[in-house]
Amino acid sequence: MPEWIWEYEGYDPDAERLRESLCTLGNGYFATRGAVPESTAGLVHYPATYAAGVYNRLESTVAGRRVVNEDLVNLPNWLLLRFRLRSADGSTGPWFSPDTRRLFDYRHTLDLRQATLTRTFRYRDDEAGMLGVEQSRLVDMADPHLCALRTVLTAEEWSGEVEVESVLDGDVTNSNVHRYRSLNGHHLTRVRTGEAGPDTTWLRCRTGSSDIGISMAARTVVVGQSPTASELRPSRHRAVHRLVIPIAPGRPAVVEKTVALFTSRDPAIGDPLAAALDRVSTAGGFPAILASHVAAWARLWRRADIRVPGDAGRVLRLHLFHVLQTLSPHTAELDVGVPARGLHGEAYRGHVFWDELFVLPYLNLHLPEVSRGLLNYRHRRLPQACRATQAAGRSGAMYPWQSGSDGREETQQLHLNPRSGRWLPDNSRLQHHVGSAVAYNVWQYCEATGDTEYLHTKGAEMLLQIARFWAGSAEFAPEDGRYRIRGVVGPDEYHDSYPDAARPGLDDNAYTNVTAAWVLSRALDLVQRLPAWRREELFERIGLDSGELPEWDEVSRRLRVPFHQGVISQFDGYGDLAELDWEAYRARYHSIRRLDRILEAEGDTVNRYQASKQADVLMLGYLFSAAELRDLFRRLGYTIDDEIWRRTVDYYLKRTSHGSTLSGLVHAWVLARARQAEAWTYCQEALEQDVADLQGGTTGEGIHLGAMAGTLDLVQRGLTGLEPREDALRLDPVPLPALSEYGFSLRYRGHWGVSVRLQRGQLRLGVPDSEESPIRVVLPDRAVTVAPGEVCTLRLPQD
Repeated sequence: MPEWIWEYEGYDPDAERLRESLCTLGNGYFATRGAVPESTAGLVHYPATYAAGVYNRLESTVAGRRVVNEDLVNLPNWLLLRFRLRSADGSTGPWFSPDTRRLFDYRHTLDLRQATLTRTFRYRDDEAGMLGVEQSRLVDMADPHLCALRTVLTAEEWSGEVEVESVLDGDVTNSNVHRYRSLNGHHLTRVRTGEAGPDTTWLRCRTGSSDIGISMAARTVVVGQSPTASELRPSRHRAVHRLVIPIAPGRPAVVEKTVALFTSRDPAIGDPLAAALDRVSTAGGFPAILASHVAAWARLWRRADIRVPGDAGRVLRLHLFHVLQTLSPHTAELDVGVPARGLHGEAYRGHVFWDELFVLPYLNLHLPEVSRGLLNYRHRRLPQACRATQAAGRSGAMYPWQSGSDGREETQQLHLNPRSGRWLPDNSRLQHHVGSAVAYNVWQYCEATGDTEYLHTKGAEMLLQIARFWAGSAEFAPEDGRYRIRGVVGPDEYHDSYPDAARPGLDDNAYTNVTAAWVLSRALDLVQRLPAWRREELFERIGLDSGELPEWDEVSRRLRVPFHQGVISQFDGYGDLAELDWEAYRARYHSIRRLDRILEAEGDTVNRYQASKQADVLMLGYLFSAAELRDLFRRLGYTIDDEIWRRTVDYYLKRTSHGSTLSGLVHAWVLARARQAEAWTYCQEALEQDVADLQGGTTGEGIHLGAMAGTLDLVQRGLTGLEPREDALRLDPVPLPALSEYGFSLRYRGHWGVSVRLQRGQLRLGVPDSEESPIRVVLPDRAVTVAPGEVCTLRLPQD
């Protein structure tokens, strides 16, 4: 079916990095980029495999300064398999490469339903003749430690032999991102290889500083006939298995390579190498692995699929595919967070940012066990977040902007502007709003699932410690009787200081302050809900004095939100900055998405202008419904009505360069809720960010997972207005003509497979038969109760 298939026809070296990212296969435990099997890392190809949570720390010297960075490690290349033909006299030609051969009928086919990548092509060998090649690969969703590659070589009107070399290659580095190449990328040490039996090789190594053991075992066999020669050649960094196979018309050479991967981080594993050897020796052939893999994916699709007609639906399904490959049910058992660029490349060094804010709301209603596992990643790092706050002379929990293995701040101290070639200070660690994102995700997960036990234990610990941080960060300003939060950076990221200021940071970022007030109010609500014995245990466990709570309440009601010209100010003083000549810069440059780099290269700074990289103030409209936002501002002593919000939206629309893939998504969401015609333009941009590589080469360094998941949630919650809140499903659909028909199923509380479908102005809700309680559904103009086994069809009001 076309909606399940993505095809790339022809060979385009310039587009290989993008195709490799979009054709990555994974299972939540590890993933392998869609590189051609015969390639090694270079300017065109970048084969790479990443295991969730496998990080390593290295020291580099940059611009005369010693810096330390932690990276998601590029593991040994299991995929490497090359071939060359032997003529009748035994002479061999060069190893095949798509970069040196004329190719016919060259095609890559990514099958989303089966999660396989197939490459087919033909080429003519000067000595032998025409050869047909078909290669299929998978990263097993049924057994997270297995992957496999099947190669079929077919001779056309000639006979001879083909030589095949199957390799486990430990001679790899982290070199996917060009601007990181001056940094140390040699993460693997103590590489050793060996053989085990007639068809199996192995490789083991360790990461340099984190000392994680990594082991692979590869079984390479010829199916349907015996090779004329088979030789295992382990060396220091490579385990090579070389085979010579007869080939003739009607008698293709079929080679199956099955690989098992284990690390010392895996639970219930004493020896990763022994586990890898055991797993690969007991694995079935490619058809058997494929069958169980496809069955596992069928179960996933039943739980998570989204149904939207047309091209938008195809892209949404591709986005869902990559979300599920990065965050699958296997992820729930691991100690990992949400990597901003998936397991698809090395941009952002594989770190965990706030992108879970855009990912978990979708997972909550389909794979809540995965959401809970990702929240546990944050909970395990709560002590580190509390130590960071103590080091800063405060209390509570200050989560890092970039997190990796252990929860310390991983944000780099310097970043490279590729336009100017200069290394500049990186102040993005001041984005303390990441803590509010963690709290928001805790609350959303518990509202969606009804997991009161989590809310009252781990969730409460995180929520209260984050609230404590915000209360301690607020400074009282007697001149206006308000509390202020100073020295932060908001979601915009362009503005990290005031013009000509000696210190970085901004005061009273509206998004930061409003979300801090929300965290404080939610924490106070939770304290009131807790049974007395739970409250006493919790306060004792985190060392909280009940005398702190009145201060929390006061701060939550008196945090300052700046305004100018009748709109919400992004931060205090934003309205005093200079206006940018947007048209002049658009005319001068092909793209101004990264306006900060353009201005710095000109000797200027974006800090001087009313120009934003991405949605900042408007993020409030992404997180909160209009009613919630009004209530929040009312609690803070401000009035925000529809007219003020409309002016605010219009104001920032004109002053945003959309230098982040998340920006179009947020604008689409906000505009859809505001019922503005421009919403579809931003929806399209959000859908095309990675498929069309709108950021100009960044997708080849890894997909943008938050943006992909956010487009799914744009349909699931943005267009439907769906909110699991106060023991009800609240819905407020908005009309968007270009996306007027869609459907999905969700898991709500104990109900599996609740179907939601909007079509022709009607909302259809179906609750599967079970012993669970009926679901209360609340719309703006009515409330209904849908019992298990019932289907309810509601006609929506037409604007």
